[in-house]
This record gives sequence, structure tokens and C-alpha cells, in this order.
Amino acid sequence: MGDKIRVGVLFGGRSAEHEVSVSSARSILAAVDSDKYELVMVGISKEGRWLTAGVTQELLTSGQVEEEGLLPVALDYLGSRELVAQEGDAAGQAIDVIFPMLHGPYGEDGTMQGLLELANVAYVGAGVVGSAVGMDKELMRRVFKAEGLPQVDYQVVRRSRWEKDRAGVGDELEARFEYPVFVKPVSLGSSVGVGKASNREELEQAIDEAAQYDYKVMVEAEAAGCREVEVAILGNEEPEASVVGEIVPGNDFYDYEAKYIDDNSDLIIPSRVSPKTQEAIRTMGVKAFQAVEAWGLSRVDFFVREGDEAIFINEINTMPGFTPISMYPKLWEASGIGYGELIDRLIALGIERHGDKQKTKTAR
Repeated sequence: MGDKIRVGVLFGGRSAEHEVSVSSARSILAAVDSDKYELVMVGISKEGRWLTAGVTQELLTSGQVEEEGLLPVALDYLGSRELVAQEGDAAGQAIDVIFPMLHGPYGEDGTMQGLLELANVAYVGAGVVGSAVGMDKELMRRVFKAEGLPQVDYQVVRRSRWEKDRAGVGDELEARFEYPVFVKPVSLGSSVGVGKASNREELEQAIDEAAQYDYKVMVEAEAAGCREVEVAILGNEEPEASVVGEIVPGNDFYDYEAKYIDDNSDLIIPSRVSPKTQEAIRTMGVKAFQAVEAWGLSRVDFFVREGDEAIFINEINTMPGFTPISMYPKLWEASGIGYGELIDRLIALGIERHGDKQKTKTAR
């Protein structure tokens, strides 16, 4: 084991995207080069407990664990880069780099990244700032606006206001938008809690659903007559953009079922938009990546209007899915970087970024 890089893969977590994370971790486990890496799989239950090896395997296999009687582990945040048992005889395991394969709140939103910074351990992906801004669609949209990136109209509704004045908020939204509109939790991904509303009743139902997942709800104008396209970004200081891919949803829109369950959507790589527009999307994808201070990897989603091919940025995902049907690895595969090599590159980028941060003084 001496020459192997010990990689701690965190997966699961306290998020409605828990199951997506488990599926992504399975894919990494199946594809990683075991001659080069020693993987330490660390499952995190839906209640937030870090799990020991035996229970982690149970989570990988069945997708669920029993909370009672768990022997949890924690990352030593005093700088020793060790996973240690909170009780019992399990020995600490020094980690070279963490791959936080976590999606959504408590994993992709800067909270886990803050813990990893405290532990002074290398990790894959965006840091605290990039993760937080990339997760909060309202802050993300403000950053995009400041960078001059075009986007569709939107409005954010706070859950507290919605609970106090449903009628007033509904009237305000109807005065601003034409139906249909899309409604989504501000800080969640994988289309969890996302709904499409074509009338007042559906609007209220969609806001009620989205508000279960976040205290802020975003209402967006429909990107009518648009193609949905995505570009994958890879790198640190000098990021690269993949070829541009296109999604043709099998359902009414690219919802959770279409992404992870039904597998009935078409992924067209490269996209059917013109080469000139594809190049513009690649440039804008890198610009969005740098604007939110992302590192390592991201997937940036766009709408392209048919006819004039006007481009509207939708969002950035700083830890996109790694499931077998996920767009991020598929885009890099089409760009000449296979799944195994992609994992290699991401781990190397995490270690590189950590080494660069060590040059920064933390005391006078």
C-alpha cells in the first residue's frame, strides 16, 4: 500500500440527493485504478452520521442503513488528516485526499468543504466560497449578472413570506410572469423539488413542494423554444471546457426521474447548435466557473433559443453526478478523457490545489 494514494470517498449525506450520491460513489468504486489508489469509502447517513467500514458497505450495497447501534467515524479536524472512530478500537487512517462525492446541502454547499479546510486535507472540487455560491441559485444568479452572463427572468420567494401572504405573492408572480413557470428550491440540485406550473393552483402546489426543501424558492420564466445544453469544466487556474452536449427530456422537463430513474431522455453529444454557438457556450462555461470561484470540476447548464441561438445560462453544478448516465463524465468521454482518467485528473487537481494553499501564511 506504501506507494498508493489513499483517497477518502465521502458519499450519502444529509440531503434529498442522498441516493444520487450513493450511486455516484458506486461508479467511482467500480472504475478507480486499484493499483494506484487505496479507497477508504466513508458513508454518511441521512441523519449526518459518518459510518464505519462495515456499515458503509451496507449503504453502498442496499442504499440504506439502520441508525441504531452504529459505530460512527469522524474526520480529525486538528490537522492530522485522519479518519478516527469516535468509540471502540478502530485505528485512525491517514488520508491523502478526500473525494466528497456529495450532492446538495451539507455536502456541496460549502459546509463539508469548511470541515475539510479545518482538517487541512486535500479534497476534490470547489472550496467553501465556490461551493456556497454554486449551491445557492439566488447568489449564483447575482454573480452571473455581475459578469454579464444572460439569463431568464426569475424571482425568489422566501418561505416565511409565502406562509404569511400566499395570495399577495401569487398575484405578484402572476403580474410578473406568464405561465408556464418553473419553481425550484434555491439550494438543491438534481431537480429535487422542481415543478412546472401552468396555472395558479399548480403554482401554489409547486411552491408548497419546493418550500419543503429550502426556505427560499425560485420562480423562473420558461425558456420557451430553447434547447437544453450543458458543458463540463475541468481544471483549477486554467480550466478546460468539454464538447457541448444536449438533453432532450423524456418527461415534460428534465426532472429527477428523467435524470436518474427512467433513463428515457436523449443525450446528444455534440449538441445540435452551431459550432459558433458551441464555442460561445464553452467560453461562457469557463467564465461562469471562474466567476463563482470553482475549482476542479463543474457542469454548467444553458438554454439556447432555436432560431437565433440566443444563449441563457441556467446554473452551475460544482459537484455534478457521477452516475452511469450522468452528463459530466459522458461529455469528457466524448472529449477524449475516459472515466478512469477523469478520476485521476480530479484527484490530482485536488492535491495540486491543496499544495498551492499551503503557500498561504496563516499566522504572522
